[in-house]
Amino acid sequence: MKKTINMKVTSPVEILGPGNRILNEFCSYFPGLKVHDRGVEIFLDGPEEQVLDFENKFARLVELRAHKPSLTVYDVEDIFSGELRDSLAISGNSVIVHTTDGRPIRARNLNQELMVKAYFSGDLLFATGPAGTGKTYIAIALAVRALKNREIKRIILTRPAVEAGERLGFLPGDLKDKLDPYLQPLYDALEDMIPTRRLQDFIASDVIQIAPLAYMRGRTLDRACVILDEAQNTNMGQLKMFLTRMGSNAKFIVTGDATQVDLPRRDDSGLLRAIKLLEGIKGVSVVRFASSDIVRHPLVTKIVKAFEDQ
Repeated sequence: MKKTINMKVTSPVEILGPGNRILNEFCSYFPGLKVHDRGVEIFLDGPEEQVLDFENKFARLVELRAHKPSLTVYDVEDIFSGELRDSLAISGNSVIVHTTDGRPIRARNLNQELMVKAYFSGDLLFATGPAGTGKTYIAIALAVRALKNREIKRIILTRPAVEAGERLGFLPGDLKDKLDPYLQPLYDALEDMIPTRRLQDFIASDVIQIAPLAYMRGRTLDRACVILDEAQNTNMGQLKMFLTRMGSNAKFIVTGDATQVDLPRRDDSGLLRAIKLLEGIKGVSVVRFASSDIVRHPLVTKIVKAFEDQ
């Protein structure tokens, strides 16, 4: 089947990209199709099913260009992964984002729904509760969604490097090598939601940053979604330092489990004290998870309850 597509634009580079970069990325999804362009027209030749699919998806690309200053290869990826969506706030049980293998990520219990709603109703969200309730995973899904929708310019994920302690110096490699294993749970969640090549590009260009909490000092974080994980291992001074990094158009999410404090003195943990201090301020939300919200293996619920009851 042969087909001609008229892009109906003044300059073809608006859609095709410099050096046809956008078109080449688009064509990589149609290896059985012959495609060439001339002026504002694109000529297709190949199996009917592929021609029609190309035409349909290319129309979405042209439509997207009407709402953006420019297109990138990531817009092409969004179209083929089904991630292209509007940037309006979503309801608590809506699909937040899709995994790289196409599975929808949505709230799996009432408190996760409350967390999604709270994200859109304010700029600072505390989510506390036992391990396995999905606090961090939902937080990262919300951040990835915001990045895909161009609502933010970057994602910053941080943890207090407490558990490594003095043993850090005895681990092999440079500082990044020493800290990466501790930050691995954050990488794992991102790899679920962002294709490997794209994630590597984001990390290399600092669009996504994963770093210990100490690296946040002195920064002002604008138009970013910033997630502090394992916040039970921070003291009040560290929490104040982190929260005062908030810049314009930023979203801050703080997650932690007050029953798993790894500080030398449990009383030094500032998480619950900070919540008590800030809860009630407009723009601040608190969602408290319980063992009944655990979404991991059923045994995890029983394990958490056993430790709670001892």
